Amino acid sequence: MKSKSAFVTVKSFVADLLLWSSFAAGLAVGKGAGAVLGGTEKNVATFAGIAVSLVTGSRIAKKPRTKAFLSTRPVLWFLFLFNGGVAAVTCFTLDGAEGLATAAAMGLVSLGAAGGLVAGRRGTASQGEEASPDTSVTGW
Repeated sequence: MKSKSAFVTVKSFVADLLLWSSFAAGLAVGKGAGAVLGGTEKNVATFAGIAVSLVTGSRIAKKPRTKAFLSTRPVLWFLFLFNGGVAAVTCFTLDGAEGLATAAAMGLVSLGAAGGLVAGRRGTASQGEEASPDTSVTGW
């Protein structure tokens, strides 16, 4: 296996650093815009921060190591249970559109994790069905 050159390693590190920094900045602007700005500027900054964090977060999630980590069963169970619980609690504790939007978003994440769990279970079941005819033929 070929090892990466120093230039490729540094380039990858800088790209990851910029990606994670942009993600963190988007989260900070989306959440903290109300402390500094007001009115229309606050709304624009909030939505811009949300957009930046969504775009960079989806890019981070597509990286092979992150994708492999997020698709493991323990992580999917955590995401399903935690986000489902937060959605249920948020639905009853926050009033108005903010509570409804937060509960809906957390519920969608929970349902997405449940879909990953079901898809993973179907994948193992179909693999087991494919393996069973081979074992009956060989006698093992």
